Parts: sequence; C-alpha cells; structure tokens
Amino acid sequence: MRRKTLPALGAAALMTAMLALTACGSGGTAESDIVTANLAEPQNPLLPANQNDNNGSRIVDRLFAGLKYYDADGAAHNEVAQSIDSTDRVHYRIVLKPDWKFSDGTPVTARSFVDAWNFAALGSNAQIQSYVFNGILGYDEVSAKNPTAQTMSGLQVVDDRTFTVALKSPSIDFEAELAYAPFYPLPAVAYKDLKAFGENPIGNGPYRFARTGAWEHNVKVELTPNPDYKGARPAKNKGLRLVMYQSYDTAYADLQAGNLDVLDTIPDSALSTYQQDLGDRAIRKPTAQNQHVGLQPTLAHFGGEEGVLRRKAISLSVNRDQICDKIFHGSRVPSRDFTASTLPGFDPKLPGSDLLTYNPAEAKRLWAQADAISPWSGTFAIAYNSDGNHQAWSEAVANSVKNTLGIEAVGSPYPTFKDIRSAISAHKIDKAFRYGWQGDYPTMLEFLTANYYSTAGYNNTDYHNPEFDRLIDAALAAPSEPDSYKLVAQAQTLLLRDMPSIPLFDYVASAGRSVKVKKAALTWNGQFDFENIEK
Repeated sequence: MRRKTLPALGAAALMTAMLALTACGSGGTAESDIVTANLAEPQNPLLPANQNDNNGSRIVDRLFAGLKYYDADGAAHNEVAQSIDSTDRVHYRIVLKPDWKFSDGTPVTARSFVDAWNFAALGSNAQIQSYVFNGILGYDEVSAKNPTAQTMSGLQVVDDRTFTVALKSPSIDFEAELAYAPFYPLPAVAYKDLKAFGENPIGNGPYRFARTGAWEHNVKVELTPNPDYKGARPAKNKGLRLVMYQSYDTAYADLQAGNLDVLDTIPDSALSTYQQDLGDRAIRKPTAQNQHVGLQPTLAHFGGEEGVLRRKAISLSVNRDQICDKIFHGSRVPSRDFTASTLPGFDPKLPGSDLLTYNPAEAKRLWAQADAISPWSGTFAIAYNSDGNHQAWSEAVANSVKNTLGIEAVGSPYPTFKDIRSAISAHKIDKAFRYGWQGDYPTMLEFLTANYYSTAGYNNTDYHNPEFDRLIDAALAAPSEPDSYKLVAQAQTLLLRDMPSIPLFDYVASAGRSVKVKKAALTWNGQFDFENIEK
C-alpha cells in the first residue's frame, strides 16, 4: 500500500503556522495532548475494503476494530472476536464479544461483519480489496462482473453474536487476515449513502472523526478518542491530527521545531544527520516494507519475452548496494525477494535471486537479446510521486540503468501520491513506476497475493500466471508453516523467472518524535503505534 501530499508548499507553511499557534495555548489543555503526525491525501474514500495505500489505511485502522488486531510487534490478538474456532481450517465458528457499538451508538453484530464482507466481495461494488474474500465459498458467483449471487454461500449468521465461515479449501492465513481492513464491520447506515459514509465514516475502533468534515482534503484529518471503544488498544492521547505535507523536508523542519509530533519518514537530506539531530528521539527499525519498480505489459518493449529480458536487464543494471549506502545511509537494504526480509520464512537465496545483484555484463547481454527481438527506442522513465521522498533514489536508479545499458533513462515526477496511483490503477501510466508495499498482516503470502495473484486488486503489473496462482493456493492450504514456506519459495522462483516487477529495497524505517512526545514507537510494518503515542 503506499505513500504521501498537499497542494502547495504555501499550504504546508500555513498549517505549520496554525500548529505553532495551537501549541502556544495555556499549559495542560486538551489541544496540547493531541498528537500531530504526517499523512498524504488518501487515494479513495474511507471504506475499509477500498483502501490500498497507507494513507487511507492508517486512518481506517484507527476508526475500525476487526475480529483481531496486531500489536506493535506483529503478534495477533482477538479484538471484537471472543472466539474463532475451527477443527479443519475450512469451517470456522466466530463468536463476538458482547456490547460492542459503533460510534453512532448502533450495535456491532454478526451481521455487521457478514454484510460488510458480502458488500466488499460483490463485483458490482468495485471494491479494490474484494479479492481478499476469494477463499470463501461462493465468492466466485458474487465477485463476477455480472454476479449470479448477492451473498457468499460460505457466510451464515447464526445469531447476533455468532456467524460461520466456510472456505473453499484450508487456509493457513485466514485467521491472520481477520485483522486486515477489508474484514472490518460496517454499520447499517453505511449502505444508505456510500459516498457520504466514505467522507465521514462511522466505525468501532479506538478513534472516531472529531467532527463531520474532519477530513479536510489535501490539508488534514482530525480524530478523537472513541468513548465507546471496548478493545485492548484504547488511545493514550487526546486525539490525532494527521497533517498532509508535500515535502518531507518541510515535515522534518516542523518536527525539529516542535510543530509536528511524529514523522515516520526522515527525508533523504537528513538521513546522514537525523540521529545526531534528534538523539534518543531518533527511531530506526527494520520493517515489513519494500520498494519496487513496476512495468505494465502494455508499455512499448515490455510485453512478452522481450519484456521479460528487458526487466531482468534493468534489475541487473541497478547498483542497489551503492544506492542504499550513498542515498539511504543504511535506511534501506537491497531486496532479495518479492516480500520483505523481516517476515517469517524469508529466504535470501532463492533460485534466480542473482538477478537482484548488480551485474553490468549480464545486463548488457540480456538487453542485446531483447534488441534482437525488437530494437530499443525511446527513453526509460521511472514515475515517482514528488510528495513521497522518492526523487533521489528514482533518479539514482535511472542513472544506474543509463550508465549500464547506454540508454536514456530519467526520473519522471507526478505531483502527488494520489496522481500516480490513479494513473496506475486506470492503466494510463505510460512509463515504469515506483511502488511499494507495507504489510497489512505479517506473512509473505500477504505480500504475494496482494501484488501478483491474478485477481488481486493491487496487481500493478497485470501479472497473470496460473501456475503462480496454483502455488499460492497450495501454500495457503499447506498443513504447516514450513510446508507453506517451501511452496512460497517455488512461487517466488516463478516471479524471478518472469520478473513482473523489479524488487529494489527493503526498509529499515527511519523516523522521529519531537521534544513534546515522551513515547512513540514504530510497529512491525513501519507505521506508528498511534494509540500508544504519549505526550
């Protein structure tokens, strides 16, 4: 999912001034206890199953509570669920804890979950995360372009607090998925006006919107603790003000000045100095995040066998070690697979992983083979969003490709994250593009299904390989984690053979807190543990 926004630096400067004024109020006010954090404009309205970027998802994850949740270390705990029972990993009986409410006062019931899942899966609703329900019996009929059913046969409401789930086959990841946003419940009011609900969502999580219209587009989102929240992650602060920045340099200056409380991404310009600047307020942690260059097969010279050869050649042309050292100063490490090195089962020595190592001679050889199919023409451009701290490395990657292959290669800026994501999603981007993934739950399968499974809503590169899908299905159905990891390795070997995208870097997150914050930690996937930030 993954990155940042504001329409002009003037807007960021205005917001900085506003924050500075509020910080000068009388001591001990509720305002002084509100945590300010960085954000960018979400791509989509705030419906849980329609989020595929970390801007929208970090808001939704504050507003809603699922059957389960992950703590900062990635350990799973029941949240709304009292029990989740299965004897065969196919049939599940789920019982909810009593007395949960949405922030509009209506009860959270079994139907709140079942109706939300059916809504998300229904093809005509076009929810981008609908594919996550693929494993539930009846999904195929519901998700079709012309649905033959409106609800999945594998979901049945037993009573107000109980429902059952029947899967098509065993799934080793199903319980892990239940903490993921598409599986959140929705109140009945959501379906009356989905557009209005997406602008002013009503959830059951630790926060709620501070007021109607709390999402001021391209400026900020304001959240306040939800007094009806009954779970184990209550807010330890008086609220969140998520401020949308166009520049991480501006955000970092605000952090140093005490006008921004937490910043999850240190700008490239400060990576060599931020630990000295911030002292014990500097945060560095390996996280489940990655960065890739994607290419859609409709792009000239990147379809068919020619495209495979060129993608491999480009991968071999990138001096990842040098870029990690010179630009990221250790805050990135070279990718060794298509997931992230912090995840259980990660294998840095997959067959074909040599394609992720700088090798100019082999890069030139493969490029020449592609030229024999169709001679290269044009410029290799890598699109990146200017509001996301991606210019320096995108241009460095382009320069490495240019120097190795002797072709024209450049970085190509889009103003905002929303702009670039909209072009990618609409298949109207006419160049290579940067994209990253930040884990939603801590398994390798989550990274692979989200990005490369044929029906996945976030399949940026239009990768369709029935054998890959079969291996992923088999990995999900595996009887044990070690058996699943072996099948995941086979699936990744296919990815290395086909190279649908070019893995570049895994993250060592670099973040910081201001002098006004006494406690702030990053979670396993690189987001702040927002509920536990204390001032």
